[in-house]
Amino acid sequence: MASVHEAGLHRPLEWDSPLYRTAVAQFDQAVPYADIDPDVAERLRYPERAFIVSCPVRLDDGRRVVFPGYRVQHSSVLGPTKGGIRYDPEVTLGECAALAVWMTWKCALLRLPYGGAKGGVRCSPSKMSQGELERLTRRFTSELLPIIGPKEDIPAPDLATNAQTMAWMMDTYSMQKGHAVPEVVTGKPISIGGSVFRHEATGAGVVMTIARACERLDWKLNEQRCVVQGFGNVGGIASLELIERGATVMAVSDVSGGIYDPGGLDIPTMSAYAAEHGSLDGWATGVRVSNEELLELECDILVLAARENQVTLANAARLQCKLIAEGANGPISLEADAILRERAIPILPDVLTNAGGVTVSYFEWVQDLGRLFWGRDEIRAKLAEKMNDAFDRVWDVSSEKNLTLRTSALVAGIRDVGVALEARGLYP
Repeated sequence: MASVHEAGLHRPLEWDSPLYRTAVAQFDQAVPYADIDPDVAERLRYPERAFIVSCPVRLDDGRRVVFPGYRVQHSSVLGPTKGGIRYDPEVTLGECAALAVWMTWKCALLRLPYGGAKGGVRCSPSKMSQGELERLTRRFTSELLPIIGPKEDIPAPDLATNAQTMAWMMDTYSMQKGHAVPEVVTGKPISIGGSVFRHEATGAGVVMTIARACERLDWKLNEQRCVVQGFGNVGGIASLELIERGATVMAVSDVSGGIYDPGGLDIPTMSAYAAEHGSLDGWATGVRVSNEELLELECDILVLAARENQVTLANAARLQCKLIAEGANGPISLEADAILRERAIPILPDVLTNAGGVTVSYFEWVQDLGRLFWGRDEIRAKLAEKMNDAFDRVWDVSSEKNLTLRTSALVAGIRDVGVALEARGLYP
């Protein structure tokens, strides 16, 4: 199969971006070990569909502003596409395309009947009122009506979106259908079909993966000193889960900067403070450090739970950790990845480590479709089973083929999607 460039279209593709090139480069590193047909591999380098919409919104002061919105569906080979919606001033089509690619491998790795998608609106949510955010969300959902649905594409929360955002999306979609359709989104409030343990799932899954890695490395998790970049839905929950397992969390950071105490931080109190005040700004104890300094603190486990491109060529050589867990998507650049590999610092990759969120989203979708709901303990047990199974398969590929955990995770995911695409065939 000729690529679009070989077909004579030499201009950069519309979704071309540094992050998308990173996703494709990782794919290219892994695909030789996945044993799939070259034509199938070529198809999987590109999204199936990419949408750009414009969302006119009336602001509180009476002005009307048009916000650009995006939705990229990478693969529907295994089932409906699945992925978050983010609100951020830096959202681009290319960013959404890269995140959709990773979501495909993540869903396949966890053996969920989904493909990957991602979307977002380019806006500054911190500067918008609740009413403005609601109007933006409802308009964006209206623009996506032709392409989303319980059997087509299922949005979820992501950066700066939450259960309330999903409630607005679900309601807007349902109003067009004439009846409640809770299964059109996941991550929504429990009162309208959301699942217990969804809020904690990503952070809890990160620590489940860390715990499994410690078992394989013959480490005791309760003896590990941890640093967590990010103190939101992922990093905050991961920090709580770590201390519940006996580990020491020495440093955390959020938008206000980092806080460090080598003796260990009072994470439950800090979590309550951040929930009340919106951030850790003003927290009195510990030593203040910058986010950059936090990444270079000496520790056993570094959890990256903020956003992409945090460890780069500029700082990878200065990290002083023994293990890295990627709670965020794409937090380590390709160049940094190579440096860390040379330094023999294992990385628990994002497509495995932060897959707890989409896994419990799948549980939520299944519960909504069946109108039958499970309890917290049952969901946590099902999540642990899924995460441990995926980790063991990744570890086995790594041992068998002498590959990094990241490449092994991608190989496992790519192989399952590739086999399915070969079985279905390339249409027409």
